[in-house]
Amino acid sequence: MADLAVFGIVLGLVSLFRQRMRSLPITGPILFVATGLILGPDVLSVLKLDLDDEFVVTLAELTLAMVLFSDAARIDTKCGRKSFAIPGRMLSIGLPLTIALGTVVTRLLLSELSWAEAALVATILAPTDAALGEAVVSNPAVPSRIRQALNVESGLNDGLVVPVFTLFLAIVAGSELESTGSLIGEAISEITIGVAVGGAVALVMSRLVPETKKRGWIDEEGFRLVAFGCGLAAFAGAEVLTGNGFLAAFVCGMLARYLLGPSMTMHSELAEDAGQVGASATFVVFGALLIVPAMDSVTPLVVVCALGALTLGRIMPVAISLLGAGLMRPTIGFLGWFGPRGLASMLFGLLIVTDGHVDEADALFSVVVVTILLSVVLHGATAAPWAKRYAAWFAENGADDDDMPEMEEVLESPVRWAT
Repeated sequence: MADLAVFGIVLGLVSLFRQRMRSLPITGPILFVATGLILGPDVLSVLKLDLDDEFVVTLAELTLAMVLFSDAARIDTKCGRKSFAIPGRMLSIGLPLTIALGTVVTRLLLSELSWAEAALVATILAPTDAALGEAVVSNPAVPSRIRQALNVESGLNDGLVVPVFTLFLAIVAGSELESTGSLIGEAISEITIGVAVGGAVALVMSRLVPETKKRGWIDEEGFRLVAFGCGLAAFAGAEVLTGNGFLAAFVCGMLARYLLGPSMTMHSELAEDAGQVGASATFVVFGALLIVPAMDSVTPLVVVCALGALTLGRIMPVAISLLGAGLMRPTIGFLGWFGPRGLASMLFGLLIVTDGHVDEADALFSVVVVTILLSVVLHGATAAPWAKRYAAWFAENGADDDDMPEMEEVLESPVRWAT
């Protein structure tokens, strides 16, 4: 209970300066991580958390489920060809290339890892988190098409990597008595059940909500509770049926948004708020429990691997995916750099550590921890100033040219946790 009180105080104090931090090279995640590190068991020992605590595992699982559900529910996949052109390229071409390149580089640098383990690391580090670069996606001086690209990409890529994560985790964590084919079959079964449960919950909700609204049985608050409950039901229901609950939550949010339209985005706010609170707590847990232990396994090659994942491992796939899109080089560089690794990577990694079935969990997680830590600091510090710098460059070189691809008007989806 004392830990909850400390977290409540930290959350309240950091939130007091939320608006002010948008113009500073410091972000909420930086403060949460720093606070967790200082108050954690390795420094002041104010927080008594432990990785074996059921609270930590439950926090990670529910937070990831709510984030996947609310992210999917806020992205309009019917926003039109122009609106989805850039993020579509980054997701369909850039994301697989990021995982493939990350697998090769990780395996070559960290030879003690198997190819499956290297692929698992690359998959964990593939999703981006636009919330760590909020100053970028919320800056109106940055062209809306560019902001939308980063927003949509980060909203969908965490859910899209869930099946890949499930597949590689099954292979890495599988018993030596089971064949690879059997492990893959089990993973496919989990994925299939997750998709089916998520889709079924969304279909039921899409039928019941309009009917109850027409009869005057439900109000706005009730709709928010229904949306939250459906996201939770999809996650837990799939888990009960031995399916992948995270994929179920994502599919439920995406299909519900498709069927119910913008009203689903508006009424998924409760799930989004729950995800934000859980995310803030997770950053504190990250600082308190993961940074210091991970340092025991850090080597120069681990640092090189982490830096590579944040730079060339992100920029090259993005640049390749955008060939022929007509974007200026500074724009491609801007999109390539602002791929922060944050919440999804952290939660995927945390689940590996607490799972206990991965032999090289320490080695795997040291790469993940260093990458996230560097991203929280580097992307957090550069978000506001580099967004201003890019906006100034664009105002000077392209703002008056309506033919530039960057200037095309797009429909914008809401930004995660925008105020």
